[in-house]
Amino acid sequence: MRDLDYLKLLSKEFPNRRACVSEIINLNAILGLPKGTEYFFSDIHGEDKAFIHLLRSSSGIIRTKITEQFGKVLSDEEQQELAKLIYYPERYISRKKKEHGYCDWQKISIYRLIKICKLVSSKYTRSKVRKKMPKEYAYILEELLQEDGSQEDKQVYYSNIIDTIVNQDAGASFIIELCDLIHNMTIDSLHIIGDIFDRGPHADLVIDELMKYNDVDIQWGNHDIDWMGAACGNEACICNVLRIATSYNNFDVLEDGYGINLRALSIFAERVYGNDPCTRFMPHLLDENEYDEVDPWLVAKMHKAITIIQFKVEAELIKAHPEYEMEDRLLLDKIDFERGVVEIEGKECKMMDTNFPTIYPGDPYKLTDGERQLLDTLRLSFTHSQLLKKHIQFLYSNGSIYKTVNNNLLYHGCIPMNEDGSFMSFPRVNGKYYQGKALMDYFNKSIIDAYYLDNNSPQKKNAVDLMWYLWCGLKSPVFGKAKMTVFEHYFTDDKELVKEPMNPYYKINNNVEIVDKILEEFGLNVDKGHIINGHVPVKRKDGEKPYKAGGKLFVIDGGLAKSYHAKTGIAGYTLIYNSQSIALAAHAPFIEGEESTPMVEIVQQMNPRARVSDTDIGDKLKRQISDMEELLKAYREGQIEER
Repeated sequence: MRDLDYLKLLSKEFPNRRACVSEIINLNAILGLPKGTEYFFSDIHGEDKAFIHLLRSSSGIIRTKITEQFGKVLSDEEQQELAKLIYYPERYISRKKKEHGYCDWQKISIYRLIKICKLVSSKYTRSKVRKKMPKEYAYILEELLQEDGSQEDKQVYYSNIIDTIVNQDAGASFIIELCDLIHNMTIDSLHIIGDIFDRGPHADLVIDELMKYNDVDIQWGNHDIDWMGAACGNEACICNVLRIATSYNNFDVLEDGYGINLRALSIFAERVYGNDPCTRFMPHLLDENEYDEVDPWLVAKMHKAITIIQFKVEAELIKAHPEYEMEDRLLLDKIDFERGVVEIEGKECKMMDTNFPTIYPGDPYKLTDGERQLLDTLRLSFTHSQLLKKHIQFLYSNGSIYKTVNNNLLYHGCIPMNEDGSFMSFPRVNGKYYQGKALMDYFNKSIIDAYYLDNNSPQKKNAVDLMWYLWCGLKSPVFGKAKMTVFEHYFTDDKELVKEPMNPYYKINNNVEIVDKILEEFGLNVDKGHIINGHVPVKRKDGEKPYKAGGKLFVIDGGLAKSYHAKTGIAGYTLIYNSQSIALAAHAPFIEGEESTPMVEIVQQMNPRARVSDTDIGDKLKRQISDMEELLKAYREGQIEER
């Protein structure tokens, strides 16, 4: 029997037996509905236009729904135009306003959009659909969605509604709201498996788009945590964010997006490296900056300047935290400046760049006064950016380092493992160790502490420092490699030294026993569960598959970022898990204005069809039903008085 005080509290909402029975009927009915469609994306890397197109097209599903509804009455071209309207309503309406017959077009479009909306919302309760509707149009939309075309009088009623909407000059806004509702109905829940930031032009616009969705969660990747660390004031993370941005000639997201003032860096770089061609630091010109054109030679100087500062501030963290076990990354003191060579792993290598005006050979990790002043300026800029603060808070509110949902385990990179399949251990202060789920929970708490703990808290600094370790540390689950060879890439031409050995997880994750071990560690059903992660691009063009261990593990990094297209042969994956199947959509590179049909592969068929009762929400509803039955019993036995 439930606690009587709890049942009395519940009785305030359900004051009598009739109310209880009604709610039990309602909840049981919901359990029988098909489960909502979940979408999984990974490694977006700032590719705002490509990603937003995937979202707004529901990875090709909306186009399929249009064909399903109108395939026999509309031409392929007309279907294509309707799809474009749904994807980008504001842009499409702006063009249509200039054409003859705009009013008639609005009426026809509303009619067609209502049909699509009815189709994509058919498996949801009216209550759920109502919650997703814009409040100002909720009543009208509910009426239109009930239209079945069978009654002549009702047809006049519905036509009058649509005519009035258009005649009152509300057609455009109503169409936009309808398109947004279709997006929200098609994607019931959205899972982002890490790495929203870096490489591409506008991670800020990606997050703006994600914030429009009702049900979205994020499993942080190492690039996300790097930016989160920068927002927490971690100077190594700040340097690394800027190093990657200058490496990819990506200034729009920094200056136009987040208002990070880079003038101090450009002045410092020009003054210190004015005569240095910095050829090893020339940026990848994958995207031209739309708002802030910067001369590539100046970018190269800025790139080198921030990289040298990064090596210095990283050394401070490595020395302060022996538990990181990263002493092998201390390389500035291994340089013989007179001979122009460096010793790495017992091997002497020729330095490909020997101009270091800010490095003191006797104390190579000491910051110059100019570097210290520059860092202070940059830190203030990162920690005081209001939009960055808003976006970081969204990442915290909707994110975690892993998530279990509907018997699926989601994380960005890996669960750190040894060659023998045992979990890697990370030392605790008290001499004990974290591993497996406990390690993930520890890192998750530390990330939260880094942002939310009071600045005077003794745990704050360690948590902020750990943000950098998560970016590139040996046992970081979101990095998943033995080392990050940034120094070797810039200053040597040794192909062996630049290799970054992957964690053994990536060698053994095709083993069903290993995947089952991880699922069990997180309390999931090994017969029904899956692991879904990203981080490592799947080279589809070389025959690599995104699923392993007999379909129990999915790696869905298909290379959405332009820099990976040649390597993977595609431009990203979407994993789509609906009531009937688990499917993988492989996307072609995005070309604005062009529609491309993804290659969809059904990986697992749901037999029988998955219902709400099979989901986490279903478990919650079953508990609510149990509570209602207890309350009903209390009413029947007179323990609680009905009202």
